[in-house]
Amino acid sequence: MQQDYDLIIVGGGLAGNCLALKLANTPLKIAIVEANTKEQLQSSPAGDRALALAAGTVMMLEKLNAWQGIRHAATAIKHIHISDRGHFGKTRLSAEKENVDALGYVITARELENHISHLVDDAGIKVISPARVVGLMSGNHQIHLTLKQGNESLNLSAKLLVGADGGYSSVRQLLDIPQQSVDYGQTAIVTTINLSLPHNNTAFERFTSSGPLALLPLNKNQSAVVWTRTTEDAEALMLGNETDFLAELQNCFGFKLGKFSLAAPKRAFPLSLIRAERMLADRAIIIGNAVHQLHPVAGQGFNLGLRDVVSLAEKIIAQIDLNADIGDKAFLNTYANSRNKDHDRTIGFTDTVVKIFSNEWLTLALIRNIGLTLLDHIPNVKHILSRHAMGLADMNTTTLKNVDD
Repeated sequence: MQQDYDLIIVGGGLAGNCLALKLANTPLKIAIVEANTKEQLQSSPAGDRALALAAGTVMMLEKLNAWQGIRHAATAIKHIHISDRGHFGKTRLSAEKENVDALGYVITARELENHISHLVDDAGIKVISPARVVGLMSGNHQIHLTLKQGNESLNLSAKLLVGADGGYSSVRQLLDIPQQSVDYGQTAIVTTINLSLPHNNTAFERFTSSGPLALLPLNKNQSAVVWTRTTEDAEALMLGNETDFLAELQNCFGFKLGKFSLAAPKRAFPLSLIRAERMLADRAIIIGNAVHQLHPVAGQGFNLGLRDVVSLAEKIIAQIDLNADIGDKAFLNTYANSRNKDHDRTIGFTDTVVKIFSNEWLTLALIRNIGLTLLDHIPNVKHILSRHAMGLADMNTTTLKNVDD
C-alpha cells in the first residue's frame, strides 16, 4: 500500500512550522502544505502584530533551537504595569522580584515567522506551496488528501494529518468539526509608536471602558500598540487622520511615556472568541488557531498554540519510540484530553478578564480596583500571577536566569 508521508501538516505558519521543526530529527517523512506563497506570507498584515512571548514559550523555542538566532530581535519585558483608566487600582510585576531575567519578550510576528521558516528550509522538510486542501478521506491505515496546485490536482496519503492552518482552517471545515464563536463587538487596532520618554522595558496593560490598551516595549524607544475599541470606535479611528488618532491614543494612555508619534501603519483586526468543539477526527488532529482564537488582552494566543505543538510533538515522539501508529485514534484521544485543561483555563481566564474590565458598572469597577490594589500588596498572590504571565504556572522551574546565556 502506497504511503506518501508519515505526517502531513497543513499550514506553514508558526504552529505548523514549529511542529515540523520539533519532529525534524525523527524517522518520520514529513510534508507541510501551505496555501500561500512566501511572498504572500511576507506581505500579510498579520505579520505586523507584536507577539508577547511568555518566558515559558521562550524555553520551548530554546528547545527547538529556534531562540538563539532570533533573540537579538526581541525586547525583554522586565516590568508589567496593570491599571484601570479613571480608577485607583493598579498592579506592578517585576522580573527582578521573580528572580528571572525577563517576564517575557516582545517580537513582531513576521520576524519570528521568517526565522522559523528558514529553519524549516534548512532542516530539509518538504514544503508544498502554494497548494490548497480540497478533499479528505480517512481509511483504516492512512488518510488521503486531494490538493489543488494551480490548475492541477495532487493526491497524497499519510498516517496522520495535522491541521495548523489558522482560524479559518480548511482542515477543520473538511473534517466537519463545528466551532463555537462569541463576537466581542470589539476590534484590535495594531501599530507601533515612537516614544519621547524611555519605556524601561515595561509592558503596560491599561483597561478602559471600551477595552484594554496594551503598550509592549520594543527597541529604539518604541512600543507596539494593541488597542481594543468597540467596532464602531475602531472604524472611526482607522478612517480618521493621524493627528486625531494620536490625540485619542494619548488621551487614553496619558503622558507616562511622553509624546507619541506613529512609526508604522495602523492595522485593524475584529475580535472574537472561537473554539472548536473537538480537536480530532479519524487520523487527523487540529492545533493552534485552528482550535482556538483568543482575545489579545492577556497575550496568550501564540503561547497556548505553541504548548499545543510541543505537547503533540512529544507524544508523537513517544509513540515512535514504541513503534506504534501515530494516527491511532486512542493515541490522538490521549493528546486531545491532555490539552483540554490548559485550553479551558487559558480561554476562561482571558474571556473573564475581557468581561470584567470592559464593564463600567460602578460596583464591579470598585471590586476590580480593590482587587488590583490588594494584589499589588500581597507578594504570594503576585508571584502566582507572575508565573501565569510567564506561562510557568504548571512548571517546577525555579529560575530562568540562563534564558539569555
